[in-house]
Formats: sequence, structure tokens, C-alpha cells
Amino acid sequence: MRNSSIFFISTSEYLCVESEWCLTKLSLIMGLGCGGKLGMIFLIVINTIFFIFGIGVLIVGVLALEDVADLNKDHIKPVLDTITVNSFQVGDLATNLSIILIVIGAFIFIISSLGLIGACCQNKCMLVTYAILVLILLVMKIVIIALWFTMQNKVEEEIKSKMLTSLKENFKSDDTTNSNSVSNAWNYLFMSLDCCAVDPVTSTTNDFDQTTWCTTIGSCQATNSDIPKTCCKGVDENTYSTAPTSCHSSVTPGTYNTKGCYDALKDLLTSRSPSIIGVSVSVMVLEILAVVFAFVVCVKAGDGTAGIKDVAKY
Repeated sequence: MRNSSIFFISTSEYLCVESEWCLTKLSLIMGLGCGGKLGMIFLIVINTIFFIFGIGVLIVGVLALEDVADLNKDHIKPVLDTITVNSFQVGDLATNLSIILIVIGAFIFIISSLGLIGACCQNKCMLVTYAILVLILLVMKIVIIALWFTMQNKVEEEIKSKMLTSLKENFKSDDTTNSNSVSNAWNYLFMSLDCCAVDPVTSTTNDFDQTTWCTTIGSCQATNSDIPKTCCKGVDENTYSTAPTSCHSSVTPGTYNTKGCYDALKDLLTSRSPSIIGVSVSVMVLEILAVVFAFVVCVKAGDGTAGIKDVAKY
């Protein structure tokens, strides 16, 4: 009997608390008016999508970081270290950009959570904080995108020029055992990216003509080769030494990689660009809508705001 009484009292208290919470929540929603209700609904929907996009940006950043990690291996890194843009080495720059993407994805994830809680609680403080953070993120992305499009051609030209200089000054031999680590790294790059030289190779006249390998000492200077054996199709670090003469000596079409390493490197580093641009533009549109609806809910909410504890403690 005593246990039944305890159960009845506990149940009554629970129902009373639930009723009080429901009435509080209902009064908050009713107080919003038609515009506020629509704003709250749209804000919840937008932040749910925002939440998903945050995860998407995180995934794209991680995938881009993996691509760069494959490129930044020890035997290729010496080449990338010779290619600098405004004192930034290409390999490190690509890594940092991928990390920035991951940070932005995490930031979007956190902001969307704040927006969802603020919208459900109609909490002015949270919604204003949310709107300010979204505006900051929006401005940052607009600046970054604007800088990229205005500087893209200049950056690409500078990278290509630095690659040509690096090849000319450092390529000593078409093997991976030279005392010059950068020369070895170029050969590894040819085999890893299935490319040759910097510009596309279309004949026996190519970017190697001005390298030490062709002008001073090496199989090219001895007229035994016109392109490195490491440029031949299907070779790796264990088989390049037995590459056919029709490839490295005769430069017969179909036996070597015609694609220049500048294009190969650019394709690798920008392979995620469509995904990044698509997600970024979509997120920017959502951010603008999110700020608008956040202020709509703030204006319509009046002083009847609820805290997180009011909504979540039961």
C-alpha cells in the first residue's frame, strides 16, 4: 500500500512537472506569432541542414588531408620543399589548407548545434551569439574565396615557375640513388604521379634539355636518353632501371607519361575543389538565411525566453 502511494505521488509530481514544462513551452511558441513560428521552424530546418554540411566539410577536409599526406611522403617532400609561394612551401600549404577545412567543418558543426538549441528555446542571448558567429564565418569565407579567385592565376604561375627552376637546378640523374635528394625526389614524383618533367612531354625537346643531366653529365648528355627512365609507363622504384629504350631513348608515343608534373600536381591538389566549392556556396546561402531567421525569432520572442535547463532537464 505504501509503495502504491509513493508511486502515485511520484507519478503525480512527474505529470505536474511535465504539464508545467509543456505550458511554458507552449506559451513561448504561442507568443512568437505567425512570423516568429515560421522563423523558428525555418531556423531549425536550416540548422539541421547546416549540421549535415558541417559533417560534409569535415569529411572533405579529412579526404584532402589524406591526399596531401600521400604526396608529402619523405621521398617526394624534398621537391615540394623547393617550391614556395610567398615563403610557404607547397606541401605544407596544402596540408594547412586541409586542416583549415577540418577546423571550419568543426566550427559549423558547433554553431549549428547552438542555433538548434537557441531556436528550440527561443533564447535571445544564444540566438544573437549564434547570428554573430555565423556572420563572422560568412565574412571569413567570402574573403578567402575572393582572395583565391583574385590570386589563383598568380599563384599557379609562380608554382610552375618554381617547379621549372627546381628541375633545372637539381635534376642530376634518372635514378633514385643520387647524392642529390631533390634529384631523387623528382624521379619518385615521376613514378608516383605518372608524369614527366614540368610541362607535358611531346618530343625529344623538353624541360630536361637545360638540366645538368643533359648539359653536363648523365645519360641524356651522353645521348643515351632524352627523358628519364622513371618517366616510362608502368615502372616503379624496383623496375625503372630496365625501362625499354623505345621509351627513354626514342621517346616513342604510348611508352611514356606525357602529362607534365605541374598539371598532375595541380589535379591532385585541386581534386576536391568541386566538392569544396559546392559545399561552401551552399553553406554561405544557408548562413545568410540562418542570420535572417535568427533575428526574426529574436524580435518575435519578446522577453519570453527559455533556458537550456527549461527545455532539457526533463
